[in-house]
Amino acid sequence: MMSKDEFNAFLGTGTIYEGHLNFSGAVRIDGQFKGDIESDGTLILGKDAKVQATVHVGQLIVSGCITGEMKIAKKTIIHKTARLIGTLNTPVLVMEEGAVVQGTVNMLQGDAAIQSVGLVGELSEGKVELIE
Repeated sequence: MMSKDEFNAFLGTGTIYEGHLNFSGAVRIDGQFKGDIESDGTLILGKDAKVQATVHVGQLIVSGCITGEMKIAKKTIIHKTARLIGTLNTPVLVMEEGAVVQGTVNMLQGDAAIQSVGLVGELSEGKVELIE
C-alpha cells in the first residue's frame, strides 16, 4: 500500500468535498465526496469513504462506499469492505468475497462489449449464470 506522501491529493476522514476532481497520479479519499472525478491515474477509496460521483479514471480501488456511474480504463479492485452501487464499466474486475455490488457491471475489452461473443453474464444470488 502507498504511504500518504505518495498521493497527489488526500481527502482524510471527516473531509467533505463537493465539485470536480481532476488529477494525475494517485488520489486517496477517506472522507465524503460528491461530484465528478476524472483522471488517467488511480483513485483509491478508503473504508470510511462515501463517494457519490461520475467517475472516469484509469484504475479504481474501493474499500468504502461509492454510488454513481464509473468508467474505468484499466482495472477495478473491490475489497471486502466495499459497497459499489450504480453502473461499472471496466475491462478487468477483481472482487473480494464479502464486497457488495448493486447495479450493472459491463466488462469491456477495448471497444468491443462481451455481448459480441454471444455470452451475457448475469449475477443472481452470488452465482454467475451465462445466458446464450
